[in-house]
Amino acid sequence: MTAVTIAEENPRQPAVVRLLELSDAYAASLYPAESNHLVDLSTLEKPTVSFFVARRHGEIVGCCALVEAGDGTAEIKRMFVDPEARGLKVGKHLLAALEAKAEAIGVGAIRLETGIYQPEAIGLYKAFGYVERPPFGSYLPDPLSLFMEKPVRRAA
Repeated sequence: MTAVTIAEENPRQPAVVRLLELSDAYAASLYPAESNHLVDLSTLEKPTVSFFVARRHGEIVGCCALVEAGDGTAEIKRMFVDPEARGLKVGKHLLAALEAKAEAIGVGAIRLETGIYQPEAIGLYKAFGYVERPPFGSYLPDPLSLFMEKPVRRAA
């Protein structure tokens, strides 16, 4: 099996845009518009965002972003793995890289919002130690959303 590599990259790449479009379509198939909290490409290019790309055989197969909130926390956004690459543990590799970055930049906690109809994502986050919490930031309570958080250990 060929290794999956993870690196911080610019999100404005055709293959990333394709993944984001797939992510949008997937979210729209599961939830009404008011329950989709997706960020756009320009948001992913901000200096407070670390954007990660997963590659296999040089091809982009997954992505995610760590968005600093400005209060010592950061949020996971746009975690998505190409359906063709499912089963290769791409999500685990992305999440590990994202957490390492959070530790390196001194984030105290990582937060996320995901949908209740995404058991694979919820399972991944729980396996990494994320626990449920109330809505945060500008999120309002939503019966279709699950909010989670994990403290980040401080870099030595």
